Amino acid sequence: MKNLIKLKYLYKLKESGEQYFEGFSSKENKLPMPDELEELKKTCLNCTLCDLSKTRTNVVFGEGNPKAKLMFIGEGPGAEEDKTGRPFVGRAGKLLTKIILNVLDMTREDVYIGNIVKCRPPNNRVPSIEEAQTCKPYLLKQIDIINPKILVCLGKTAFMYLMDIDLPISRVRGQIFEYKEKKVIPTFHPSYLLRNPSAKKEAYKDFLLIKSLL
Repeated sequence: MKNLIKLKYLYKLKESGEQYFEGFSSKENKLPMPDELEELKKTCLNCTLCDLSKTRTNVVFGEGNPKAKLMFIGEGPGAEEDKTGRPFVGRAGKLLTKIILNVLDMTREDVYIGNIVKCRPPNNRVPSIEEAQTCKPYLLKQIDIINPKILVCLGKTAFMYLMDIDLPISRVRGQIFEYKEKKVIPTFHPSYLLRNPSAKKEAYKDFLLIKSLL
């Protein structure tokens, strides 16, 4: 079902003249993953599989309701997150918390928040394919354990590395994709909304869609 929905959408984009790249095959973390969230966290906290482990202050594993129906996926930790070991606690995180509260009528404690990579890339650069593929199994195992109903990808990078589709976020935001029978909805990253307040109107529509599906 996921592949069918993906292909239909990609064919539609191709007909409109868009270019896309599918498939980020690279070296992947093949470590056995624990089936308990806390054990998975312990494994992740000790990870040294990629060079991001050499520059991090803290691993940012993720946090929230371990039985959440809604899970947010960001790109990677920033400076504040690296300092505290918690996801989305900087300016972008405060905006996300406000959206969750005011639009979804939920709290951070109701949802789960994670990232594609668990360690901060230097200077907040976009994670490389190798870094994302090395760290991605931790995220996929988190998703399997938490088993949310909806996955919200915050920004292009999160969507690209989760779904293996490289398209501008403006082209895919507000669309419904599938990953293992879970609905995947990409939207703008909160940091983008801080830089481009005019995009908040479109993001608001995305979050209303998310709310309607919960």
